[in-house]
Amino acid sequence: MATPAHADPAVHPASTAAGSENQSYGAWLLSWIMTSDHKRIGILYGLSALFFFVLGGIEALIIRTQLARPGLHVVDPATYNALFTMHGTTMIFLGVMPFSAAFFNYLVPLQIGARDVIFPRLNAFSFWLFLCGGIILNVPFVLTPFVDMRVIPDGGWFGYATLTEKEYSPGASIDFWVCGLQILGIASMAAGFNFIVTIFNLRAPGMTLLRMPVFTWMTLVVQFLVVLSFPCITIALVLLLFDRQFGTHFYIPEGGGDPLLWQHLFWLFGHPEVYILILPAMGIVSEVLPTFSRKPLFGAPFVIFSGITIGLLGFGVWSHHMFTTGLGAAADASFAVTTMLIAIPTGVKIFNWLATIWGGQLRLTTAMLFALGFVCMFTMGGLSGIMHASPPVDLQQQDSYFVVAHFHYVLFGGAVFGLLAGIYYWFPKMSGRFLSESWGRVIFGLVFVGFNTTFFPMHIVGAAGMPRRIFTYEAGLGWEIPNMIETAGAFIIAFGVLFFIIDLIRCMMAKEMTAGPNPWDASSLEWVCDSPPKVHNFDITPVVYSDRPVFDKTHGLGPGYSLPVGHEHIHIPPPSLRPLFLAIAVAWFLASWLIAGQAMMLGVVSALLATAFMLYSCFSWFLEPGH
Repeated sequence: MATPAHADPAVHPASTAAGSENQSYGAWLLSWIMTSDHKRIGILYGLSALFFFVLGGIEALIIRTQLARPGLHVVDPATYNALFTMHGTTMIFLGVMPFSAAFFNYLVPLQIGARDVIFPRLNAFSFWLFLCGGIILNVPFVLTPFVDMRVIPDGGWFGYATLTEKEYSPGASIDFWVCGLQILGIASMAAGFNFIVTIFNLRAPGMTLLRMPVFTWMTLVVQFLVVLSFPCITIALVLLLFDRQFGTHFYIPEGGGDPLLWQHLFWLFGHPEVYILILPAMGIVSEVLPTFSRKPLFGAPFVIFSGITIGLLGFGVWSHHMFTTGLGAAADASFAVTTMLIAIPTGVKIFNWLATIWGGQLRLTTAMLFALGFVCMFTMGGLSGIMHASPPVDLQQQDSYFVVAHFHYVLFGGAVFGLLAGIYYWFPKMSGRFLSESWGRVIFGLVFVGFNTTFFPMHIVGAAGMPRRIFTYEAGLGWEIPNMIETAGAFIIAFGVLFFIIDLIRCMMAKEMTAGPNPWDASSLEWVCDSPPKVHNFDITPVVYSDRPVFDKTHGLGPGYSLPVGHEHIHIPPPSLRPLFLAIAVAWFLASWLIAGQAMMLGVVSALLATAFMLYSCFSWFLEPGH
């Protein structure tokens, strides 16, 4: 086989976490800031998501401590509102979503036999813009001691009108929230278009759509959900910004507006967002279970098409969040039916996973344990979700802790368990090292026990009448013991996450890389590459002959894949600061509206300067050599 033309390592640094031995720390750090390598961007997403996940977890611990006993005053009511607003916003937009994006970035090009995403610098721009949005959302925590106004977002992560209007939320708190979410929306949509075009155009020869790994399929469905749903919340936020800054009345009844318009727009985004969060975990589990069951995924085409069906039906169920708003019998009945229907493709996936496990040669690695935990916890969350397809039941439970238990079983028991399975499964590929299996089993036990200890009692107190979003409660209502148990469970989860971070650091400090290309005897193309992969992934683009190419070739079940003899030109965009500059410019421009809410002229001047910087960044991007 002819040796392909490799990129200059001084220009295209390797994608491993550490720099070369003779490379200064400053040069190593700059190489990460300037990178457009999808693997490095995936790692940056993962580290950022872990930071924000811990931040959201600390907010949750303070919330649970406040509710541990009746009448406590760990925080005041205003701070409590800010904490549960930022906890929900952080976990959804800055925790689980970017954790999924880390896997998308790192794995999709490897799984389809590509050298990178189709627009590498747009990929870098998406990450830096995401980071800017996360900073803007959380900078109010730093500003609070220095300003004489409410700046920490405190209108709930759902931002219901008219509570977010200027009359009820003075100060800049909601403006920070609106600005941060707008920035995150642009970042998500840029990444979404990038991955859609990548998956359709950069697949290896022979990789038909039905030969793609299930994780790549779920990634594709998620990207369509992103580009179709995020415009809804973008419109909702723009209308809210106009109400707050320019005196319009889109959500104000006295001016002819309608507060329910916000709910329709928000949940038109919000329910597809649930599947944006859970489908990546479903894709991960669909890779992990077959590998550690030593069997192909049972009914893989059904798993794929059920994921597509979930994505399609996800746009037709949004108003089950609004059964209590008085939409009328016809609307309630139609959305009740669609909510029941979406349980069918979800059930198909669950039965296919169980059939995959049945009769398999199970290896109970930590990744497998988290995948099995996902199936159990997500099924429980789904069963409680079917209850809320009934409007009479939903009317009773809508504003109770029963719903809090339901969506945490779906989003933590589902999405987070799936993501943890993915970390343990693909960490050897990303780093060349194994996370400790003995530590991993302890971590799984702590997280599993802590999760159920925290959230299962919420079903009980919710059914007993404990409302959501309350700062405290009176003694004698029968809620004291369950709330104390829930708080204890939250701290058990925290210990599990702490041990995970310690093990992650311990593993990365190890110098030896003992993981080979395919330590799990898995089936998809990423396991052809070195661990960690080269900067260009593949020396020669593989040709694919089956849906399990690596496993089939390894075990003599067929050709699987081949590496053609010949020479390939490898082009990788050189490192660049332009994506970072453009991300800062876009975030600066949107933040100017935040400034305009307090000082109009200053905001206008800031917007003009940001526009100039944006134009410079765009033109220098396009004119930069190697683009």
